[in-house]
Amino acid sequence: MPRFDRARLLLAITLGSLALGSALALAGVSAWLITRAWQMPPVLDLSVAVVAVRALGISRGVLGYCERLASHDTALRAAAGTRSEIYRRLAHGPADVTARLHSGDLLARVGTDVDTRADVLVRALVPIGVAAVLGVAATAVIAVISPAAAVVLAVCLLVAGVLAPALAARAVRAQEVVARRLQSDRDVAAVTALEHAAELRVAGRLPALIRQAEQRQRDWGAAIDRAAAPAAAAGAVPTLAIGASVLGAVIVGIGIAAHTAPTTLAVLMLLPLSAFEATMNLPAAAVALTRGRIAKGRLADLTPAEATPRAVTITRPTATPALRADDLRAGYPGGPAGQALSLTLQPGARLAITGRSGAGKTALLMTLAGLLPPLSGEVTVDGVPTNALSESELRSAICYFAEDAHLFSTTVRDNLLVARGDCDDEELSRALATVGLGDWLDGLPEGLDTILTGGVAAVSAGQRRRLLLARVLLCPAPIVLLDEPTEHLDAADGHRILDSLLQGRLLPEGRTVVIATHQLGNDIACPRLSIGNDG
Repeated sequence: MPRFDRARLLLAITLGSLALGSALALAGVSAWLITRAWQMPPVLDLSVAVVAVRALGISRGVLGYCERLASHDTALRAAAGTRSEIYRRLAHGPADVTARLHSGDLLARVGTDVDTRADVLVRALVPIGVAAVLGVAATAVIAVISPAAAVVLAVCLLVAGVLAPALAARAVRAQEVVARRLQSDRDVAAVTALEHAAELRVAGRLPALIRQAEQRQRDWGAAIDRAAAPAAAAGAVPTLAIGASVLGAVIVGIGIAAHTAPTTLAVLMLLPLSAFEATMNLPAAAVALTRGRIAKGRLADLTPAEATPRAVTITRPTATPALRADDLRAGYPGGPAGQALSLTLQPGARLAITGRSGAGKTALLMTLAGLLPPLSGEVTVDGVPTNALSESELRSAICYFAEDAHLFSTTVRDNLLVARGDCDDEELSRALATVGLGDWLDGLPEGLDTILTGGVAAVSAGQRRRLLLARVLLCPAPIVLLDEPTEHLDAADGHRILDSLLQGRLLPEGRTVVIATHQLGNDIACPRLSIGNDG
């Protein structure tokens, strides 16, 4: 991942080899022309060489441009195909693959890491292929003139094309891992600031978070600079190899000068200069390969090969199942574990999970929904562990509604149909009216066909919350888990909606409803589970 088209890759390497082959031939013909012109032959003896120099100079530029077109076209096609495959895996694969990642980290992987993998073709595979072809060709030409000079050239090419890139890759590997982590941290901080700017501003934490993002950017830049320093030092090795090769060619040339034509000696001296043109890019190619391997590992972690994508088919169960947790400790992978708890929710049960922000309410809901694996203990649906259920079976039984669930930049209808795709317009309008958006819908220019341009940016925080509540009403799953469903609503409306959800007026009494909130009033009578701040 990404998968490059081999035919297109071969075409790019061929064009690149022809472009630098033109440069190699240009150096040889130019050396012959300069030396032969010094002998002052008839002008017609030089005409073919003069035309060849012009043709080779032009063809180098044209072929180089064609190689760029071919390699970039292949890389962009591979990147587009990779992103499509990632989105397909994320849509149809296990939900816990992405549930454990922050949206900023997801953005870094789907964006930057895919681009880094695509860069491998342009910055590594093509240069390596071209350098191999050109090195063999140059060595073969020199071998015709002098086997000894060919051996010197081959050794110097190996130093420049193998040793220098290996040193560069080894030197930057650790720094690139650090840089990649800092880049993800920067994106996490930036996305958090963008998505929660209003709340953070009210809490007085927005300036600190922006400073954190800026510091992560500076740290990332410093890590990239540290990674570039050893690569730059390794980049000097090909220059030293060029000098050694030319010096070797001079020594060999002096030894064979007595029985070799001056034009041939000129070719022997100047050809190595062009032979190393391809190897100059190989230390950078090694760095690109190293970055590509790191990106490949992050993408493989995002979409593991064993997670075969399958279409998720949600059906409406005939009865509401019982949800049970035994000695459950919930938490995010790598984070602290919450308090151990056991609970049984019979069909139609109502439960309010309370606790201050950061207490672990969200992690508990996601674990009950099967989105996060339990750190210990077990969650069962009608006696079957959640990890033994298929994605279709799990989503048909339980649906989790996140506090920051996404609104898409599409129509109001499409934003509601993500909950259940077979709803008609009457059902959608009724759900919006139930959550208090009837007048809002009537005021839209195109009704349900109105496009929410920019998604969240098209509605207020309260309207977004009510749209997400409308999805809850439309969802067919008999067990619904709601995370802060009344956040951003005024106190009176929030209290009214919580009371309706927990008393069975908004959702049928046969459905099991679990709500995580820190706004539950004492006058709402329902079972409560209070969790501490260690989760």
